[in-house]
Amino acid sequence: MSALSYSVYNAVYAVVQGLQEFLLSCSDLEYRGSSDCLVVVHRLQGKENTVLGTANLHVFLRKGQFDNPAGELVILDENRRSAENYDILNFVIFPNGNGELVKVGEVDPQAHSDQDVVVNKATIIWPGGGSQAPHLQCSRSCGPGFRKCTQQGEAVCRYFCVQRPEGEISKQTDMEQCVECPEDQYSNTVRDGCLGKVVTFLSPKEPLGLILVCMSLSFSLLTALVLGVFIKNRDTSIVRANNLNLSYTLLISLKLCFLCALTFIGQPTTASCLLHQTAFGVMFTVAVSSILAKTITVVMAFRATSVGSRVRRSGVQSLLLFSIVLSCFLVQVTICVIWLGTAPPFPEVNTRSEPRLIIIECNEGSVIAFYCVLGYLGVLALVSFTVAFLARRLPDSFNEVKFNMFGMLVLCSVWASFLPAYQGTKGKATVATEIFSILSFSAGLLVCTFVPKCYIILLQPDRNTREWLKKK
Repeated sequence: MSALSYSVYNAVYAVVQGLQEFLLSCSDLEYRGSSDCLVVVHRLQGKENTVLGTANLHVFLRKGQFDNPAGELVILDENRRSAENYDILNFVIFPNGNGELVKVGEVDPQAHSDQDVVVNKATIIWPGGGSQAPHLQCSRSCGPGFRKCTQQGEAVCRYFCVQRPEGEISKQTDMEQCVECPEDQYSNTVRDGCLGKVVTFLSPKEPLGLILVCMSLSFSLLTALVLGVFIKNRDTSIVRANNLNLSYTLLISLKLCFLCALTFIGQPTTASCLLHQTAFGVMFTVAVSSILAKTITVVMAFRATSVGSRVRRSGVQSLLLFSIVLSCFLVQVTICVIWLGTAPPFPEVNTRSEPRLIIIECNEGSVIAFYCVLGYLGVLALVSFTVAFLARRLPDSFNEVKFNMFGMLVLCSVWASFLPAYQGTKGKATVATEIFSILSFSAGLLVCTFVPKCYIILLQPDRNTREWLKKK
């Protein structure tokens, strides 16, 4: 019997079985004149030429379960499809040229999922020899570390395997649900297990931290040497030309700025997080305001010389310059006090930025206050650059303004590039960016403002006289 004939054979018996169950259920209702039952009975007796209604008959067909005359159990599922066993046949060609279908296994939809397909590999014979069993799925199974991804428009059994995303694992084959690793762990390369994350911060023992420490200490030492040169030559003309007290203030603030960079290096603590942003903001404000005051000193000195006045020798000038530095300093201190009083910085453990690292870093607390500190420094630097740019054409005897302008230009350039670099980095790179910016800020002011003077003081002392300045 062919497969099609066998299906029709079972279908006839399924309808007969359903009718029998239906008629048995009608036996108790017929005397009451049930219309559905009367239609079926009259139709079977040839008394009615009526189309047989199947609404109630389908209820019994869905529940069909019977043994056909071949002795095989036939079960109909809820979709009225036969849930029967199927044989797996292997077409074998014998040496004499004859072929035959040999049963090598069977499919039993009613069995457990791991026993629904049974294949006897020993009975499989391929034309080229061998007894390897064929794959029983449309697609290969997805091993540990992968998940199934179905293809739109394809059969349900057709899928491809996609590796689990970072932080998720699967330890079994064909797992539908992922298992997330704990926050202090990350998934390995094959995504079938979790590994412990490494705790990290910018340490002075690693190469990057050691280089930044050496740079900070070197620039701090260089600033101290420049301060020593100015103190030793404080009575010379070029040192006294632009307010000796402002030069001392600027050098001391720059030295403290270089040392502030050291507070960023090492494991963050509550004290270091509170100190490093605010200390740098205040110290650098003093440095920039000193540059502004020195530039104003040159402008006032030139104007006093032009009109033949002696105002520049009076105490009014010193009081004005001191007020400029003090007022700028107090504004930044006020911002920092509000910052520390409302939402101060604090150390935190960051497990999200880097998948394999636990980063100990300082949370800025109030982002608005942090950018207010940086914004105030930027505005102050822009004002200083503008004043120096407008006064750049003063006579050469007051050429310190040109160097101040270059120093402010370096400061504004580094400050403008710092913000996008700070936003685009994470982890230790963010801290390194801050330190490098601080060192660049301070080194630019130190080199542009004091190196030309030190060059004259140490290498060309003949130019460090009042007579030479007057000739220029």
